[in-house]
Amino acid sequence: MHFRQWLGLLVLVLSLYILWQIRQIVLLFFAAVVLATVLNRVVRQMQRYRIQRGIAIAITVVVLLAAIVGFFVAIAPRIIEQLQQLVNLLPKVSNQLEIWSDWLQSTISGPMLERFQGFENLSQQLQTWIGRMIGNFFVLINNSLAAVVSLLLFLVLTVMLLTNPSQYRRIFILAFPAFYRRRVDEILQECETSLVGWIKGTLIAMLVIGVVSFIGLSILGVPLPLINAALAGLLEFIPNVGPTLSVIPPALLALLDSPWKAGAVILLYIAIQQFESLVLVPIIMKQEVDLLPVFTILAVVVFASLFGFLGLFLAIPLLIVLQIWIKEVLVEDVLNKWYLDNNGKSR
Repeated sequence: MHFRQWLGLLVLVLSLYILWQIRQIVLLFFAAVVLATVLNRVVRQMQRYRIQRGIAIAITVVVLLAAIVGFFVAIAPRIIEQLQQLVNLLPKVSNQLEIWSDWLQSTISGPMLERFQGFENLSQQLQTWIGRMIGNFFVLINNSLAAVVSLLLFLVLTVMLLTNPSQYRRIFILAFPAFYRRRVDEILQECETSLVGWIKGTLIAMLVIGVVSFIGLSILGVPLPLINAALAGLLEFIPNVGPTLSVIPPALLALLDSPWKAGAVILLYIAIQQFESLVLVPIIMKQEVDLLPVFTILAVVVFASLFGFLGLFLAIPLLIVLQIWIKEVLVEDVLNKWYLDNNGKSR
């Protein structure tokens, strides 16, 4: 290899190392890009009615902030109240699990008891998990300041990107060779269309799942229906994995009353997931974005392992962008145009 090639390789390795060290900031910037992309669609729709871009941006940001503030003013106090109740109920749930475990051991005879050994281990694990959750609750509160700072940085980056998105887009495109820049612009446009369509569909699905969960939990008389419904709606943002995790808190709380109620909660969430998979998602997401379930689950696991909470939260947007770039660049522009000449040599 020549000196310039070694130098280029060294620069590439250093760049990847630096990006890995600041990966949380890079992910935060990516999240700001995603939100700015969605808001830019709203701004452009307003510009069609001859509203100046600056005024359209101001209206969009004010409406967004008003919606966030309105949510916290209207719903957050009840959620905080129910969170406090949840913390108080967790020891009772742990005691109830221990009572059921003791009852099984005293009621079921030897050979059959061995079959329920897994339930006993599960009960002990759940008690340990609940104890850790109670212990880490105050740690979570102490770390909330860092989350607020990150949220403010996220909002500032979003507004800055929204102010002049074409300039930042042009800078990104200039990083590619001149002959490929038009193609990069087309790929970016496809990414924008897919992300906006996915976010619109996801927000609708989150709202529907949250409302249906609240109604179902209220009918069953499960404690804290609002916080559990809000959790079900928020976890809808993480497909496949999120809805499965959302059943755990209401099922544990239902155990405080009786086992049949916990079973009813599980059946309710299974019915909701079937409604989501077979009816809601196909209607909302048709022609928006096509993601295979296996890749979705792998993306959630891999990005959560690599990048933590932000990776879990941004797994699907990252997968959408990655899938488009692989399809357009690797498949369309490389593999589909790779052919052999008359001498059998590749070109």
